[in-house]
Amino acid sequence: MIGLEIHCQLTNLQSKLFCSCKANYREFEPNTNICPVCMGMPGSLPKLNQKAVEKATMIAMALNCKTPQRLGFFRKNYFYPDSPKNFQITQLNMYGPTSIGEQGRVSIEGKEIRIRRIQLEEDPGRLIYEGASEKTQITLVDYNRAGTQLVEIVTEPDFDNPRQVRIFLNILSDLLENLGVSDPSLEGAMRADANVSIEGGLRVEVKNIGSFHDLEKSIHFELIRQQSLTERGIPIAQETRHWDDKRKITISSRSKEEEEDYRYILEGDIPWVILDSQSIEKWKKNMPESISSKKDRYITKYDIPVQVADVLSSDKYYSDLFEQATESNAKEIANMITTDLMGLVDTREKREQSKLTAKHLLDLVEIINNGKVTRSSAKNALQEIVKTGKSVSEIVSQTGLAKISDEGELAKIISEVISQEPTAVQQAKENPQTINYLVGKVMQKTKGTADPTLTLKILKEKIST
Repeated sequence: MIGLEIHCQLTNLQSKLFCSCKANYREFEPNTNICPVCMGMPGSLPKLNQKAVEKATMIAMALNCKTPQRLGFFRKNYFYPDSPKNFQITQLNMYGPTSIGEQGRVSIEGKEIRIRRIQLEEDPGRLIYEGASEKTQITLVDYNRAGTQLVEIVTEPDFDNPRQVRIFLNILSDLLENLGVSDPSLEGAMRADANVSIEGGLRVEVKNIGSFHDLEKSIHFELIRQQSLTERGIPIAQETRHWDDKRKITISSRSKEEEEDYRYILEGDIPWVILDSQSIEKWKKNMPESISSKKDRYITKYDIPVQVADVLSSDKYYSDLFEQATESNAKEIANMITTDLMGLVDTREKREQSKLTAKHLLDLVEIINNGKVTRSSAKNALQEIVKTGKSVSEIVSQTGLAKISDEGELAKIISEVISQEPTAVQQAKENPQTINYLVGKVMQKTKGTADPTLTLKILKEKIST
């Protein structure tokens, strides 16, 4: 049995959950983005961020959760160096359903994964380890992150294997980005812990996992470890284990706490929050189109292949570009994004540095359709556009990417290739299908600017004579 506890920061908000400190703590020097409220100083009073409630509710609705009529907040008491208050303000369904959402579901490959609850809470600070070895290692604490708004998504133990876990997290990551509530690519913006158990054994929580890939590995290791213990008659302890990224194993951290160990009490400084139906309906209307709806629209409206529509709709950056550029030639633009652009801007840093606009895509497709450049030349132009942001016409004229359609000029180049490739010419005479090799050589010699149709025609004429 495999379940998840996923922590997602609401990175697109301006301030923390209960104070006016900046939510974007990453831009500050350590321990400078703090105040008496997020540090839990005596006499300080938290004030709930209304936008955080709105965005968290949108996540709950997108995951098909039920939303309660009122929200409650509780103190979860525990001591840990990165928790400046010695308690965390979180949610708990102690007096009925008072968390931001419950009883949701997500389908992956025909299997339904149930969402037990979604709760809004504050993030602790960050522990930073320095030192060359375990003996000389020291632990530093940066409280800039403390108090940042966090949505915790708790699933039922419905996953059959580690692969399903990774698929689910990829879907969730795309959903959060599409909603515009979080940027999962930011360091620490989306983290997940796994609860793993086998039949007859107690639950083990695996924490300290840096990526979806490592989470998949850690679950796989933990299942094998527990099965091995069971086969040898050794009881499985209910505990928290950490993932050791260097050794690729889980290691025991501490015994797993029970809910009563946290001594939850109602947070008296935050009154009950009433979610009226009018607000819920307003937030529903403001939600962006879902990924599945977007995918269906791309297929039906633009006749885009299912696989291409799936890729486009699931990534907000690419879908936004596509939407802005689909005045015409939608299929060609979709093809250019998925076959050429994705390889050029495949990281967050490259996307931020890219100078490409939707108009560039429109202009590129137009000159391909007009026969002014070849598909290969357009790809070369795209690389230059991403770097410089120059207009398509400017790049084509400056770099000599215009299509060579002059029959006399092309015939000279083809004659050179024929003289340089006598073996390939003989093979093409014996087996016409191999002539594509010679076409490729012509394209290589012209840096992809030769008209491919005209090239093939002239080659066939010259070889047959």
